[in-house]
Amino acid sequence: MNIGIVFYFLGWVLGIEGILMILPCVVALVYREPSGFYFLGVALFCGISGWLLAHRKLKSTVFYAKEGFVAVSLSWIVLSFFGALPFFLSGEIPLLEDALFEVISGFTTTGASVLPDVEALSRCMLMWRSFTHWIGGMGILVFILSILPMTGDYNMHIMRAESPGPSVGKLVPKIRITAKLLYQIYFFMTIATMGFLLIGGMPVFDTICMSLGAAGTGGFACRNSGQADYTLYQQAVLSIAMILFGVNFNVYYLLLIKKPKDAFRCEEMRGYLAVILGAVILITLNVRHLFPSLFLAVHHVLFQVASIITTTGYATVDFNQWPEFSKCIVLLLMFIGACAGSTGGGIKVSRIMMAFKEAKKEMAAVIHPRSVKVIKYEGKVLGHPVLRSLNAYLILYALIFAVSVLLVSLDNFDFATSFSAVAANFNNIGPGLSTVGPSSNFSMLSDLSKLVLIFDMLAGRLELFPILVLFSPGTWKKG
Repeated sequence: MNIGIVFYFLGWVLGIEGILMILPCVVALVYREPSGFYFLGVALFCGISGWLLAHRKLKSTVFYAKEGFVAVSLSWIVLSFFGALPFFLSGEIPLLEDALFEVISGFTTTGASVLPDVEALSRCMLMWRSFTHWIGGMGILVFILSILPMTGDYNMHIMRAESPGPSVGKLVPKIRITAKLLYQIYFFMTIATMGFLLIGGMPVFDTICMSLGAAGTGGFACRNSGQADYTLYQQAVLSIAMILFGVNFNVYYLLLIKKPKDAFRCEEMRGYLAVILGAVILITLNVRHLFPSLFLAVHHVLFQVASIITTTGYATVDFNQWPEFSKCIVLLLMFIGACAGSTGGGIKVSRIMMAFKEAKKEMAAVIHPRSVKVIKYEGKVLGHPVLRSLNAYLILYALIFAVSVLLVSLDNFDFATSFSAVAANFNNIGPGLSTVGPSSNFSMLSDLSKLVLIFDMLAGRLELFPILVLFSPGTWKKG
């Protein structure tokens, strides 16, 4: 293990975090809030310590997949710890474990909250909560890759460790340019969302917070009512934005280079949109009687389906009050998640489709043992390494999920609460069902349950393997 290169990346992470904390400092200055001094203090500390770590002379620049996984995992932990300090030091979130839960929920774009009164926070704290969604949506290490002048295999190791999905490819031959393109698309789409919300008359502060959350597919609201108080137009803009940010960003790159046929040929995107359409139709038929008109039913159902499948977690209505059939569909959407290569969480549509194709192949092999069939996805043959990784992921996913539910159940809440709390946090969604529904929060859970869910949020965002590597003794051996 080359610890030196890992600390080098941690230095960059701290330095970038210090710079990013300028935004809440500016907000505090605008609204004349003393809490801004805590951001300023932490930003200075991050900047100085980051500079010292990033400018140490490296004894070795060896960088393998192991270093990539460790660098990414430790970066997210360090990022979250220092990101939580302003909440804790200011006393606006008095318990450190709660501050950590809130910020890790932000950076992992989960949106689960332990705050019963969101509006009690100062504006600079609310802005930082939402900004953590945007930072975590594309990934802080991906951003660093776009600005670092270094070259080498470390680029792909970092991208594989932090980018969501079963496989990671380059949009262009150089990873650094790929990272830049991803962030350019991300930034443009965020600004476009802000523009459409401002046109609809949403207050500027709310516009920024909601756009950052929709872009990162997070879920933090700046009002206690969530998104229920906004107009139908504003809610519709958020619905469309969430769906668009849940699409694989490779599609937007193909549209950017004027290859629309290749973009719309994307198998995963078609499956993603088909799931959304099917869920909207089924839930609308089931909850139509709860709304004054069919239009309102479709409007709110579309919003919730978009919010859940993209793992954003915004809510215009309390879907915990819907019939059991609809709640079951919502729960299934939590597991499916968005597309690979998007800012969304969950298992990912691509993995679900690959798993179905593999199951279909095995069924065919039972009927015709001598037949030789290959699995194709997006026009390419899926090799053994991809399928092996897929199976390992699903096994680990099921194991971690089961253990997490078991530990959270020690709080003695009903099964729907324990099960959906883990599902909502492991898949980076936010609200669950029953006691942790969209009209409630996670403050009533024990410290043990919060720690379990913190681990689940990080593991879910980093696709399991990077965070699990930290617990392997072989990771820390020299050589």
